[in-house]
Amino acid sequence: MSKQLHAEPSQPDPPIAERSGPQLAKGLGPFAATAVVAGTVIGTGIFLVPSLMLAHVGNPLKVMGIWVFAGLLSLFGALGYAELGAALPEAGGEYVYLREAYGPGMGFLYGWTQFVVAKPASIATIATGFMLYSAYFFPGLMSVVWQIPATPAGHGWSFKLTGLQLGSALIIVLLSGLNILGVRRSGAVQTIFTAAKLAVLGTLIVLGIVYGRGSFQHFRELVPGTYAETAASGFLLATVSALWAYDGWNNVSMVAGEVKDPRRNMPLALIVGSLIVLVVYLLANLVYFYVLTPGEALHTTTIAVVTARRLMGAGGATFVAVGVLASTFATLNGSILSGSRIPYAQAKDLLFPAAFAQVQPRFRTPHVAISAQALISSVFALTGVYETLYTKAIYSEWIFYGLVTAGILVLRRRRPCLSRPYRTWGYPVVPLVFVALAALLLLDTLRERPADALWCLALVATGIPAYRIWNAISSK
Repeated sequence: MSKQLHAEPSQPDPPIAERSGPQLAKGLGPFAATAVVAGTVIGTGIFLVPSLMLAHVGNPLKVMGIWVFAGLLSLFGALGYAELGAALPEAGGEYVYLREAYGPGMGFLYGWTQFVVAKPASIATIATGFMLYSAYFFPGLMSVVWQIPATPAGHGWSFKLTGLQLGSALIIVLLSGLNILGVRRSGAVQTIFTAAKLAVLGTLIVLGIVYGRGSFQHFRELVPGTYAETAASGFLLATVSALWAYDGWNNVSMVAGEVKDPRRNMPLALIVGSLIVLVVYLLANLVYFYVLTPGEALHTTTIAVVTARRLMGAGGATFVAVGVLASTFATLNGSILSGSRIPYAQAKDLLFPAAFAQVQPRFRTPHVAISAQALISSVFALTGVYETLYTKAIYSEWIFYGLVTAGILVLRRRRPCLSRPYRTWGYPVVPLVFVALAALLLLDTLRERPADALWCLALVATGIPAYRIWNAISSK
């Protein structure tokens, strides 16, 4: 027979974990992976948004219902991501899923949006939240360190640099350095601080139930004249606030390449982590509205501090401030850990500069990607314009949440033989419900806040020419 007939069949490219050169360390066990989910979700939102949600719907019982709705919506998303994470356990998460379902162009578009604005702005916002609560102990952080004043007539550009901004940039740099030193160290930090925040919230919950001396009648009371003009718009605005607090459940998918036994631990971390957050949020809100009257809850933006003061006196505010610091620190660490893996994964696929695919030989972490992310995040923190950008970038994130979940159906059809150790519970109903609700949320936001939504769509669209330019450069 000819040599061609005896030739060995061609082999597919080895998975990322088996390619030559230093690779990412498998340093995240089931507890650390679950901590990435819970730790990046439970941030400042649970301490701030309940009173805002009450202002939109006017009744604590409705607020509780929206927490359940938003939590189940996030859980439906996590169930879908669990299938993709087990089937495609590579660093990069959503980028990998979009690339496999729709092609490299869609993967690039997602990674571009995340790297340029969404993740850095989110990291800067979280860092600033950390420094705001640090200012509770160190008020001098609010002082202006340096400024460029406007012209005497009040026209022209002005700039102020405060200790808050400098501290935010510094904490980003320090935590990014920790992540470069090794995923095991950052994973351990994530586990410790997630446990700390759950302990603080747990103490608040137990004390509220046992010693709160409140009333369940509070849940039936209506705060007249405070909620939105229509029930639909009020529900939308309150749901957006709740989803903001739940945001981050997808982050562990971005570090799938560093999870031990990902086909088992990825679904476990996503589902268990999401359920932990849902239960904690419901219990926290139960205590808030049990201890405080709707009027008291409505007229504060720091509902957890007011609740703690009612339960524990003057020391309660300090107790919660420390808890928020621990919560925010873990959230910031998890965001830095997960976000840097997106440009790393793109560079491995030759869709980003090759330097971003470099792995530090000693610590086996993507040090270039982490450093670049830290630089952009620090710029947002120092300029002080990140809050507006982050609010708009949230809209773009939900575009991709919907596309990723729809990708489950696409891959089931296009790659039926793909190994799926975990299959989405309730398929195809669960992913279809999630995609439909995500689309409804996006359309309603476009109607309610057209300027922000259109700005976001324009921002995402800039990735299209960027992809074409990159292809032209890389083909030479």
